Amino acid sequence: MFIRTKTTPNSPRKSVQVVESIRVDGKVKQKIVRHIGIADDEAELVALLEIAQYEKAMLEATHQPQLFSPEEVVAQIAAQPVKKAVPDQVKLSDLREQSRTIVGIHHVYGEIFDQLNLGSLFGARLAAWRPVLKDLVMARIANPDSKRASVRMLEQDFGLSHSVDHVYRLMDKLNDAAIDRLQGLAYQAASDLLGRSISVAFYDCTTLYFESFDEDELRQKGFSKDHKNQETQVLLAMLTTTEGLPLGYELFPGATFEGHSLIPVITALQSRYRLEKIVFVADRGLFSEENLGFLEAQDLTYVVGARIKNLPAALTKEIKEKDSYQPIDLTDSCIDDVVKVKEFQHKGRRLVVSLSERRARKDQEDREQAMKKLRKKLGRSDDVNTFIGHSKKYLTQEGTANLTIDEDKILAAKSFDGLAGIITNAKEPIATLLAHYHGLWQIEETFRISKHDLKIRPIYHWKPERIKAHLAISFAALMCIRHLTHRCAHQYQKLSPEVIRRELIHVQVSVLQHQKTKQRYALPSAIGAHAERLYKLVGKPYSDAPYCYD
Repeated sequence: MFIRTKTTPNSPRKSVQVVESIRVDGKVKQKIVRHIGIADDEAELVALLEIAQYEKAMLEATHQPQLFSPEEVVAQIAAQPVKKAVPDQVKLSDLREQSRTIVGIHHVYGEIFDQLNLGSLFGARLAAWRPVLKDLVMARIANPDSKRASVRMLEQDFGLSHSVDHVYRLMDKLNDAAIDRLQGLAYQAASDLLGRSISVAFYDCTTLYFESFDEDELRQKGFSKDHKNQETQVLLAMLTTTEGLPLGYELFPGATFEGHSLIPVITALQSRYRLEKIVFVADRGLFSEENLGFLEAQDLTYVVGARIKNLPAALTKEIKEKDSYQPIDLTDSCIDDVVKVKEFQHKGRRLVVSLSERRARKDQEDREQAMKKLRKKLGRSDDVNTFIGHSKKYLTQEGTANLTIDEDKILAAKSFDGLAGIITNAKEPIATLLAHYHGLWQIEETFRISKHDLKIRPIYHWKPERIKAHLAISFAALMCIRHLTHRCAHQYQKLSPEVIRRELIHVQVSVLQHQKTKQRYALPSAIGAHAERLYKLVGKPYSDAPYCYD
């Protein structure tokens, strides 16, 4: 297979195709196996070529040699039953709707599922479980809920019947080996789509809570990013590309400090892939001498947020001298802000501190809001243990009473307004380093999709194996969503996961039954412009012409 760029006569538009050479009657002919799209300019052409590289890789990975000649294949297709058109004499008044089924989710996201080869999590011996896994992933994308609710939805809205016990048996088969294969597919799909090796990876952690207070080896109480400190949780660490495509994840007991998660994750990734040229980008929660020393010992490059307030006093004094910062040109980066920078040395590493007026205003506004709430609560309580959050640091207390706001602490915090630091061993220009760190919003967006669009928490399972299986199903759904939104943004226009979901939910088929003959007919719904483009993106034909259902 190869990628062909074809110019339209008398037009600047170019079409991108994945083409295969086949032999017919002793002659070699070219067959289009996937039409990627049409580019109106060079930027669109580059984006389409990236997608074509991914499509080609996926097609080659699943390509099987032809067992029959083209003539035999045509004969076989001709012998297969086709959708019969509805006879002209059928009266609409004789038809009654028997059922209505959502098909858009399975058509589009199901095609992405297949292209990502997610069914291969189960080998040939367990191939019968692949459709069940696919249906569960589609259900999580369509309307995430408990497994019992998903079973009801699949039957009522999708016309697919599964028992709850059947679903739980599938989850039990999503063992560590299957999850390892899932991680491998994620990494391979991302690198194939981008048409290159992964050069930058974003790392971050979040917590996922349970509707439970009972602890075990996995469900534990700890610092909750959802502010549910009394409920059990697990810690989820994830890696993504700069485009937000998932690369892999690891699950930790809920009491695990996020700063202690990096080394096990990198160790696991190194056992699967070659990571020598990847720049790891992480927030300041990973800033520790142990983590930086480990990355350096592995000869890995990193850009990590620095806790500048915790640095030695002499260094922080220099950092707070804001008049010494110099402007930097960020025109070619994705940073939409006026920034000044200054570079320092800390323990033989580059410490780059940026000063942003926009960030300074936000720091001040956030502190004023926090102080407003703090003063209001001080009027109701003098018990320091009832105060939680960052505003607690502004309190001072003598003995067991006289809890007051420390104005000196407020002034000390104000001196850091607008300042943010990164520590790195990379040799790249400062503008590139800032762009890397700024891109962390991509993994934050991935977590937002996981929590809000996929409703990955709360987790209703309590067995560790079931918890891991739930995360695997959710991660597979996340892969489908991120890959489709990426392709959509590059080949069509940027659409949120919610807009895509809503568009595909509206693609339905009504099954009508003739009251006299009992013949059933299918009436596909009309689809909107967005849905039509989504179908084209994945190479899935769609027709709203009625046909005989039986």
